[in-house]
Amino acid sequence: MNGPDNGKLVSAIFITFSGNCKKALTYYQTCFGGTLQFETFEEEIAGYPEMPVVSGSLVSDRIIIHGSDLVHNEGRTLGNYMSIFLYCKNTEDRQSLIEKLKLKEENLSMEDDASQKLVEVTDAFDVRWILGV
Repeated sequence: MNGPDNGKLVSAIFITFSGNCKKALTYYQTCFGGTLQFETFEEEIAGYPEMPVVSGSLVSDRIIIHGSDLVHNEGRTLGNYMSIFLYCKNTEDRQSLIEKLKLKEENLSMEDDASQKLVEVTDAFDVRWILGV
């Protein structure tokens, strides 16, 4: 697996987006920077408005996100059983990420409370993030 070359073991996450993988990873690139790569089908597939992404990745100094438009046979279900944890350098760094992730409407006015170690937010792709300091 390719990742930041800092001599440390790097964790990566994998998210199934079900039709908007390219849009989501491109958006996350505006939040975290990094390099994008996509592998798509060579032919259109019924049920997908664009060429589905078989495998996509965003590799930045801060995070590695892999994703796909392909969904398990049982389909994609949203739930609160999993969140992505990301450590922030300080509360200013965390507030910047809160603003960049373009949170869902109910979280748009969320302000970072410096007294809290963890803040949970949900982005426009229904991905839950736990931002810690």
